[in-house]
Amino acid sequence: MSRTDILSEIKKAEADADAKVNQAEVDKKSAIAEARRDSVKKIQDAEAQMRSSYESAVAKEMADLAVKRDAMLAEGNKEASGIGSKSEAKMQEVRDYLNKEVERILNVTS
Repeated sequence: MSRTDILSEIKKAEADADAKVNQAEVDKKSAIAEARRDSVKKIQDAEAQMRSSYESAVAKEMADLAVKRDAMLAEGNKEASGIGSKSEAKMQEVRDYLNKEVERILNVTS
């Protein structure tokens, strides 16, 4: 092999090595970019799942609270109705008592 052949073989080997290094850099950048895209997608999926879980938990609690509120309102309305009935009965007793007292006073003075 002549000296020029050896030099051209060396240059060819260096060119192949440079091409491989460049290709490795391109592959590395591509792999990093893909890994970043995958990690962003995983983060977004996790956030969406978390948001969904949060919203369903809040909706469930709101429904539970609505049921409790309705039960408490029904109980309060029932109690208020009972108080209203009792007060009506007491009011009638007071009217009767006052009527009797007025009648008594009128009978005493006549």
